[in-house]
Amino acid sequence: MKLFNTQTGQKEAFVPIEPGKVKLYVCGPTVYDFIHVGNARPTILFDVLRRYLEYRGFDVTFVQNFTDVDDKIIDRANREGLSCDEITERFIAEYYTDAAGLGVHRATIHPKATEQMDGIVAAVQALVDKGFAYVVDGDVYFRTAKFEAYGKLSGQQMEDLLAGARVDVNSGKESAMDFALWKSAKPSEPSWPSPWGAGRPGWHIECSVMVNRYLGQTIDIHAGGQDLTFPHHENEVAQSEALNGCKFANYWMHNGFLSIDNKKMSKSLGNFFTVRDAAETYGYDTIRMFMLMSHYRSPLCYSGEILTQARAGLARLYTAVDNLEFLVKNASDDGFLEGESAYINGLAVYRDRFIQAMDDDFNTADAVSVVFELIRDINAKVAVTNVAPSRELLEACLAFVFDLDQSLGLLYARKGAEGDDLDAKAEALIAARAEAKENKNWAEADRIRDELKGLGIQIEDTPQGVKWKRI
Repeated sequence: MKLFNTQTGQKEAFVPIEPGKVKLYVCGPTVYDFIHVGNARPTILFDVLRRYLEYRGFDVTFVQNFTDVDDKIIDRANREGLSCDEITERFIAEYYTDAAGLGVHRATIHPKATEQMDGIVAAVQALVDKGFAYVVDGDVYFRTAKFEAYGKLSGQQMEDLLAGARVDVNSGKESAMDFALWKSAKPSEPSWPSPWGAGRPGWHIECSVMVNRYLGQTIDIHAGGQDLTFPHHENEVAQSEALNGCKFANYWMHNGFLSIDNKKMSKSLGNFFTVRDAAETYGYDTIRMFMLMSHYRSPLCYSGEILTQARAGLARLYTAVDNLEFLVKNASDDGFLEGESAYINGLAVYRDRFIQAMDDDFNTADAVSVVFELIRDINAKVAVTNVAPSRELLEACLAFVFDLDQSLGLLYARKGAEGDDLDAKAEALIAARAEAKENKNWAEADRIRDELKGLGIQIEDTPQGVKWKRI
């Protein structure tokens, strides 16, 4: 397995710190609003990374945080006349709703920044003691000039960073590149006690402390959106390695931007769609398919046309699996027919190609293509013969599809809102139509066909029996 490491700028063989185990940290949302579709990209992609690592046999400890103390949270709380806790608890719950809708599994641990204050204060004090941080009127800043490797993650030189930076003359900072580890309290803002006075942590130190607490001083993979590379992740590296004296993360993975009208989608620019709104139009499962149809490092453009294509592709996948399951229920149970066992053995090539795609820097686009090629192959096999396929063949074909979907998670919403009840009703009507046709009651057969269509079910008579799909 090879992963592109942002820090080295190249693909590298993945070798975990401890054989068979992976420590994975992904920066989570700042919980002051509903997540937008741009936020959904890392949420979905790194859920799939975690699933794939588990598929390949790794024991994954996956930590994804909530930033629940921030200027934006404070601003919203003040606007609504609520406490910060009320705002963050509301939007953590809304995040879980959207994440579940997107088929995203919960992380092993979802820590909150506000739960880490003792650890944060201790870490900041240690950096002060080591000379990597200094205090100015209750604020504590990281001294970037003392960390000689500053800029190594983003590939930027300190001289270039300083040339483009401006110093706030009132901040008391030694350098424009120094960043806040602790901010002194302001009126009407949440604060916690510290040796430097009441205040709250800077954004970057929160993640470093959570990584250290739940995963250790050095982790296997740290991931997040491309926009976090600098300054957030760069600052995490600096303060963590200054604090612990060892490498912070062995592999850095960053997904590309999601854009609309050739601009990065973001709340600050106002050009965003919430996941909730997009899901009402296209469905959560369509958003998941949309995200996996491109390589994670590539930029991705949000458009109704592409989402419609994603929804159509997902419908083809759903229909293929629906048809296979319908045929299984009506198949003979006499064991494999001649040639079927060899056919199933031959399908292993698709698993090999799927693994090859995912092992090559987590290429979900190629992996999804392999799944559709598998479906086309199976559809052709089932359709070419006048002899109904055996139950064993059909079940084995389904097993191959579901095996590859363990990582991608595309089939989680296949039953639709009506779930099994719709399937049962459709199959009962199909059986009633078959009986009507057998009795040459063509009018009743046509009426049932129309009723099924009204339910969003299209049927097709084939040599292997009646197949149906949602329309």
